[in-house]
Amino acid sequence: MNYPLTLAHFLERARLLFPSVEIVSRKPDKTLHRETYADFYRRARALAEALTKAGMKPGDRVATLSWNHWVHLECYFGITCAGGVLHTLNLRLHPDEIAYIASHASDRFLIVDDVLLPLYDKFKDKVKFDKVVVVPLSGAPPKGSTSYEDFIATAKGDWQYPAIAETDGCAMCYTSGTTGKPKGVVYSHRGMVLHALASCMPDMFGLSQDDCVMPVVPMFHANAWGIPYSAVLTGAKIVFPGPHLDAESLLDLCEREQISFSGGVPTVWLAILQNLESGQRKWKLHPKFRSVVGGSAAPPSLIERFDKFGMKVLHAWGMTEMSPLGTISHVKPHLAAQGEKVAYEYRAKQGTQAPYVEMRVVTPDGKIAPWDGKTMGELEVRGPWIAASYFNQPDAGDKWSADGWFKTGDVCTIDPEGYMQITDRSKDVIKSGGEWISSVDLENAIMGHPAVAEAAVIAVPHPKWDERPLACVVKKPGAAVSAADIRKFLEGKFAKWQLPDEVVFVDAIPRTSTGKFQKLTLREQFKDFRWAEERKAG
Repeated sequence: MNYPLTLAHFLERARLLFPSVEIVSRKPDKTLHRETYADFYRRARALAEALTKAGMKPGDRVATLSWNHWVHLECYFGITCAGGVLHTLNLRLHPDEIAYIASHASDRFLIVDDVLLPLYDKFKDKVKFDKVVVVPLSGAPPKGSTSYEDFIATAKGDWQYPAIAETDGCAMCYTSGTTGKPKGVVYSHRGMVLHALASCMPDMFGLSQDDCVMPVVPMFHANAWGIPYSAVLTGAKIVFPGPHLDAESLLDLCEREQISFSGGVPTVWLAILQNLESGQRKWKLHPKFRSVVGGSAAPPSLIERFDKFGMKVLHAWGMTEMSPLGTISHVKPHLAAQGEKVAYEYRAKQGTQAPYVEMRVVTPDGKIAPWDGKTMGELEVRGPWIAASYFNQPDAGDKWSADGWFKTGDVCTIDPEGYMQITDRSKDVIKSGGEWISSVDLENAIMGHPAVAEAAVIAVPHPKWDERPLACVVKKPGAAVSAADIRKFLEGKFAKWQLPDEVVFVDAIPRTSTGKFQKLTLREQFKDFRWAEERKAG
């Protein structure tokens, strides 16, 4: 049958099979809001009906400025199943940047949390929405504004799904804009459905109705890695942390609701790990707790430290342009049989490709690299949930190869077993004397030192070698470690010429709005750095 793959099926499946399953959200005042899938189904359809009555037409963009909570989940389905395009705005961006993104996307409606109205006030004069709806998380919304609850209460309940093609857009996100203006990516119903089906497979996220899922990754960042869609598809209990992303609050939810699956960037899990290692409290976590870690590399030392607390880390990689799942690192049985050391080495790689994601490595001279685990080049990908273009940005066509592959900008290797390992972003790779040095490998190794909290390695101009690696290190509180200690710790792990010539200690590593290292800021900070030999020369 010619049966369209749309998210409406997910919503109807939730009503039929999982009406009593809970959706739990932590509100700004830290109280917990609970509703069932039956409530979610009714309210998502009410939102769809209210938006349609308000004049939303197929393809119209509806922006959200929200934390992770039950209303945002209703938007994920109510907007899309009414034929609209959900556009999640990144609340961590500068107000001017949010205004640019909303204007570029031509968003017609905005659904905003009441606690984020101060942020909206900073850019509302620079955007034009037909209607603004306020989610009352902390009390009655301001006078003169439209309350979300009043808005969906206008629905009569007799609304019918419009005809939606599986190739129609259902959601969109903008890239973080670390290299120029943010770029919009529109996701189709078909792509999102296939992404959810693939991510639920046992060797991917492995979600099922037995799980209790907590998406820590923001719902405004790459669809929260598709976790909300996958959870609804499987009928898993969902727990949203709201704005409270500190380690204590997250661990409290993990214990209270017995979370079995979560996902977030390494910075979140580093804070949780420090809490666990402090020993101040013994948390009773789910015996099969597992978490997907992505956004930046998770060093083997981090994975090993989590294992001591029964928390299994699954290393994954993806991009906004990929919906975002690309790879995940499960260790093949015959590799696991080779011992713990080998298993940790593979778990620290970005992993093998998801079904329907194809990968190739292209060397600087344009050749396809062999899968030998050594030959580095730029990773290119293609597949049914990977973007074919950017929204309303025809001048960005150089991000796709002549034969249609997306150029990720990541430098990597792929080994004979098919495990991909990111060695750098193309703009971050260190080119020293004509040879490439992986900043990511160096960072992971440095973060294995017991006195190191975080480390970033950047390329700094060098009078002889073109560029050399400079290590920027954050010490753990109260720890004592010297530059010489760091270099000695790295000896034997890398060739001598690959080691950072110098180490500088900093208070913090600057980060992007999505928690990744902002190396551009570091490179600007140290652009005039003088190496020891230069300082000696005067």
